[in-house]
Amino acid sequence: MTASKSRRQVLAWLTALALLLLLAGAGAQADPRVTRIDPVVRDGMLHIDADVHFDLNDQLRDAAERGLTLYFTADVVITRSRWYWFDEEVVNAQMTRRIVYNALTRQWRVGGEELSLPVATLAEAMATVSNVRGWAVAPIDRFEPDTEYQGQFRLRLDTSQLARPFQVNALNSSSWSPATNWADFSFSVRAGAQQ
Repeated sequence: MTASKSRRQVLAWLTALALLLLLAGAGAQADPRVTRIDPVVRDGMLHIDADVHFDLNDQLRDAAERGLTLYFTADVVITRSRWYWFDEEVVNAQMTRRIVYNALTRQWRVGGEELSLPVATLAEAMATVSNVRGWAVAPIDRFEPDTEYQGQFRLRLDTSQLARPFQVNALNSSSWSPATNWADFSFSVRAGAQQ
């Protein structure tokens, strides 16, 4: 009887441990995170390519499906170290994209400033937002050749552009303000790349 009781206790402990590991893994997967950042020099400009894992929670998905426009802003900050003073901020840029669903046409649209493109699903719209390609952040002549620059990148739901009632929700609930942590990267521009 004692052996049977100890087996049940061990089984209960293993079940509880497995459940905790499962919940911890599910929570870690749901958090937005930057998976890749690639600064590239092209056509006299510094371009940023980045991949972000950004899943919408149920509240945001439901709001988007009801027609609420969601705005996502990518932020990039690039600095150069100075020994005599604070680091010099060379670039501080933002790019905003929006996702909107039109219930009458049953069509998703994703776009930037004035351009808006149709996509079939919310998943496709989120893929467009979370995969940043060819974002020109600064002319290359802002950077000194062969000097190490440090950068940070993040993607966030821009709650400042939501309708007022939803801004109040964002203040009261973290589920209305998802964002990645700042992801660090570094690069230098080779001499002759400015031409």
